[in-house]
Amino acid sequence: MRAVKVPPNSASLEEAHHRVFDFFKQACRSIPTVMEIYNLDDVVTPSQLRSTIAKEIRKNQNITNPKVIDMLPFKGMEELNNIVEHAKQRHHVIGQYVIGQEGLVQELGSKDQGSSDFLKKFYTSNYF
Repeated sequence: MRAVKVPPNSASLEEAHHRVFDFFKQACRSIPTVMEIYNLDDVVTPSQLRSTIAKEIRKNQNITNPKVIDMLPFKGMEELNNIVEHAKQRHHVIGQYVIGQEGLVQELGSKDQGSSDFLKKFYTSNYF
């Protein structure tokens, strides 16, 4: 990956959206590298990571200010560069992009059948 430079402001909303799509393409192209660096094959598939990236981008779909839209892919590129340059550890990547906001408890499902209500509430409240 190359160094991230601050691009000039977009002239229009369409140009800002185009930059977001370019960032999405670049992030998707780096998924195989990230999967290899962090050995994520046993916990997530490339399509699940692609969906997570798309979900993160869609969180900001209601923003209409081109200057703010320009800032978001820049921050995303910084994050992507940190991941590709191995500035994060495996558990950081798994925690942010594999487990995400849903938490681990929902994915385990049947393993919690023998747990007490106290433990279920504890696990739910302590997984981000």
